[in-house]
Amino acid sequence: MANRNFNNWLSTFIESIADYKYYVDFNNVYNNLNEFKVELNILNSLVGSKNIEDEFKSIIKKYPETLKSIPILLAKRENEIYCQDDNGKFKYNFNKQNYSIDQYCYFMRETGLFELLSNRIVKDLVDYVLGVEVGLDSNGRKNRGGHLMENLVEKYIQDAGFIKGKTYFKEIKIKELEKITGLSLAALSNSGKTVKRFDYVILKNNVAYAIETNFYTSSGSKLNETARSYKTLALESKNINNFKFVWITDGLGWIDARNNLEETFDVMDSIYNIKDLEDGILNRL
Repeated sequence: MANRNFNNWLSTFIESIADYKYYVDFNNVYNNLNEFKVELNILNSLVGSKNIEDEFKSIIKKYPETLKSIPILLAKRENEIYCQDDNGKFKYNFNKQNYSIDQYCYFMRETGLFELLSNRIVKDLVDYVLGVEVGLDSNGRKNRGGHLMENLVEKYIQDAGFIKGKTYFKEIKIKELEKITGLSLAALSNSGKTVKRFDYVILKNNVAYAIETNFYTSSGSKLNETARSYKTLALESKNINNFKFVWITDGLGWIDARNNLEETFDVMDSIYNIKDLEDGILNRL
């Protein structure tokens, strides 16, 4: 990999590694919805109500457990919601009623939930919350994207002939790696004060290749922090015998953060992308 050209390497970065399950985890959505389904159906009786406050009070008196389904109507998962206005500061508990029913009516009115229901802006709260859950689940794409890259790299590790638990390890901490290899990695953990975990470690020819992986579809300050951090890690590990730090990254998010990435590229000869994996770089470690 000597004399690599950064611009040529960056030009092979790809737009996405998304699979069909990346966008929405519907199993997670359905499970979350089922948690409130009974309570939501009870509250459905308020849809189109001309006397919604009195009917709401009757429901809470008879079925106080329906309170727990209210936060998700505001796309909130927390059981406590803080609100304030000229009438005071309140922290509503929706698991265990901590204010009068009149105060919860005030909450429903001021947040717009009574209007949503009484004016038939929504016709069915189960369907409504299904949509809310789909929206909230999109926040999990970042984590799913990280796992996609990890899984992709692991596939190439296995295709290169490495065996999990024997010649490669997943999510391994420095202390565990020291026990397995006998290496002293104090320089990487601030003499044990910092807990560091590598996504993968490959053992080959008495060398431990510690691998970090990530994929960025969009830019942001996180990318610059990551590049600087891994540059430091690469420099700190250069003088450790039988140890090599490897960074596998990709994604068009790096286009805007190219300067920091290039700085790391210039000092690190073991930084690779998906094209490098496709070209069999793991076989040539």
